[in-house]
Amino acid sequence: MTIRYLADMHFDDESIIAYDNRPFDSVEEMNQALIANWNRVVSPEDHTWILGDFCSGGPDRWREILTKLNGKKSLILGNHDDLEAVEAARDLLEEVAAYREILDGDRHVVLCHYPMISFRDQYFGWFHLYGHVHSAYEWNINENAKRLMKKLYVRQDVCRMANTGAMLPYMDYTPRSLDELLEQC
Repeated sequence: MTIRYLADMHFDDESIIAYDNRPFDSVEEMNQALIANWNRVVSPEDHTWILGDFCSGGPDRWREILTKLNGKKSLILGNHDDLEAVEAARDLLEEVAAYREILDGDRHVVLCHYPMISFRDQYFGWFHLYGHVHSAYEWNINENAKRLMKKLYVRQDVCRMANTGAMLPYMDYTPRSLDELLEQC
């Protein structure tokens, strides 16, 4: 069983194609690519954490899309996740939370839709995975803060955080394992 992570899929959100400059001609093409990429890497035994902003559709659409995706799924709530839709799909999700600390193997991971420059045990090798900022200016601010922390503390295991936004080149609209994401920390 592999644990995977992905944020900001924005199923059914036509405006996100232009906002992120996503390489899709329609929302239908984007939805199909997200599902195909997910199912290509996620086995039925895997567990994927959705780090917010899953779908713009209503309750029926959430259920429809979740049933098409392989594996177990948990949701970290994002600012675009409709609570009525989340509740209607809760039986298809292992867990729903705004914030969560988990173990991925023997590694501690802090999960939140929003990036945090200061997170639990950031000086002791913990990891923080987030979304929300897409590839926008706010992501650059986080990356700069991360560089400054590493310089200040002269350690590579400080402030290990990664943006799991689907649109980022290293995510390529595909859930990634912590090992894959470590290359970005």
